[in-house]
Amino acid sequence: MSGPARGAEPPGAIDEQSASQAVRSMFNSIAPRYDLLNHVLSANVDRLWWRRAARSFFHILRQPDAAVVDMCCGTGDMTLALLRLRPPDSRPVVALDFAESMLARARQKFSSAEFSPYGTIAIEADALHMPIDNGSVDLVTSAFGFRNLANYQAGLKEIHRVLRPGGELGILDFNQPEGVIGRLYQFYFHRILPRVGRLLSGSAASYRYLPRSVQRFPAPEAMQAMIRDCGFRDVTWTPYTFAIAGLYRAVKA
Repeated sequence: MSGPARGAEPPGAIDEQSASQAVRSMFNSIAPRYDLLNHVLSANVDRLWWRRAARSFFHILRQPDAAVVDMCCGTGDMTLALLRLRPPDSRPVVALDFAESMLARARQKFSSAEFSPYGTIAIEADALHMPIDNGSVDLVTSAFGFRNLANYQAGLKEIHRVLRPGGELGILDFNQPEGVIGRLYQFYFHRILPRVGRLLSGSAASYRYLPRSVQRFPAPEAMQAMIRDCGFRDVTWTPYTFAIAGLYRAVKA
């Protein structure tokens, strides 16, 4: 393959539409065990990643009137990390995902005693066609969901569309580390993770897709170049936990 991939390519997908449908079906099917699997397979390090990423945007989150969107929110853990840094009576965080079963579990979390149900607005929608006005948002985040979009460039352009000038982007996602850590990571991702995923979720195919999707995702240098090409400035990538994951940040020019 020459150049960065256009987007996710699950088995059987022949174009962007079929890729999107396959990803939606996959996440709906694994939703009941999704949280358990994430925490078991990451040894709970994923919780630290969400919190660290959210703290990076505290300067925006502390503003009660800031408009915040968590795109591809899944079961809502990144949304909760953002909510924990919001002042009382702040503008609700918009949590958006196109997998109905994932969003249903997110809504259950949002209605817990710790969080007012009025602190979020959960919307079932495609991240490539967000039902949000142009230039109306101060911050868009996405944690481990952007990698599953059918078209990465289209996703970045859609984020650019909804952000105000000076608004910020935060994409937290997996990476392929190098060296000894990289070799251990490859062994775990390709040999261990699919087997554990099959035992806990009953879906081996979904957890074979995960390492393939990480392989297909652009490396940090290519991803940063793509973000700049889509109209962003001050583009950075901060590695987390031996570069297993990392946070992309950028500002709408």
